[in-house]
Amino acid sequence: MTTPEAEPTPQEPHAAAPHPTDGADGADGPDGAPRPEERLEKAVRAAEQALIEYEIAVETFRVEVENFSRLHHQKLGPMYARLDELDALIAEAVAARSGDPEDRRKADEARARVLPMPGVEELFHGWMDGEGLFPEAAAMLTDQSVRPPQRVRPSDEARKLYRELVRKAHPDLAQDEQERARRDEFITRVNAAYGRGDESLLRELLGEWDAGPAPEEQQPTPAEELYARLEWLARRKELLAVVAHDLEESAIGSMLKLAPDDPDRLLDEIAEQLLAQVAEREAELERASA
Repeated sequence: MTTPEAEPTPQEPHAAAPHPTDGADGADGPDGAPRPEERLEKAVRAAEQALIEYEIAVETFRVEVENFSRLHHQKLGPMYARLDELDALIAEAVAARSGDPEDRRKADEARARVLPMPGVEELFHGWMDGEGLFPEAAAMLTDQSVRPPQRVRPSDEARKLYRELVRKAHPDLAQDEQERARRDEFITRVNAAYGRGDESLLRELLGEWDAGPAPEEQQPTPAEELYARLEWLARRKELLAVVAHDLEESAIGSMLKLAPDDPDRLLDEIAEQLLAQVAEREAELERASA
């Protein structure tokens, strides 16, 4: 059984962002002067390429760790399970011989580590019977209400506010499609608040409408967009660095670093050590049971 050849652990990319006063080179603007964004554009392209390579390295290492973890479980999992079982049997034999409550407690703890997982009925005890989940349990698991919602009777003030809002914001009063869409979205919120009888929210919506639409945000300049892109790339690199660090410091990642070029050999070595431990435990169990 083999795994894909291990890649070296990811190395962080480096891309220096220039300062706006660094000057420019390359293409000229319409008046013959260099474009201020030229060096920023080059820095963004370099940072993007470095990030792509780093993402490839991190993902390659993640797949390698995942593959090795799967092989580790398939090949060594039964040996670990056998060791846990032998530990429980040894503790139980010792407790049976000594009658000491502390030995009994240790035996119970050892046995608990090898107990099978509970069945579905045990997990959902009190939530289901032979016909399936109780209605209350099904409702909780699907975020639905157990009982039909109670009818809401809006107050006189809520009805007054609702009528005023509809008169002001009705979509038929729109002069163009964009305004109609804004009014449709707003009236949907008004109807939802009225349906709940939420007088305070209706009052807030009235104030929002009277204040008028929010002013359009000022569009960033090309230089600002490039700097924002550089900042995003830097944050993305930091997140990937955390992922790479966690992979490298995990139990499987640490094992992989011991034999990055031949993980199969490492598994064989661990298997030999576990087999030796199994033999020792079996001999100990035989002595404890004699």
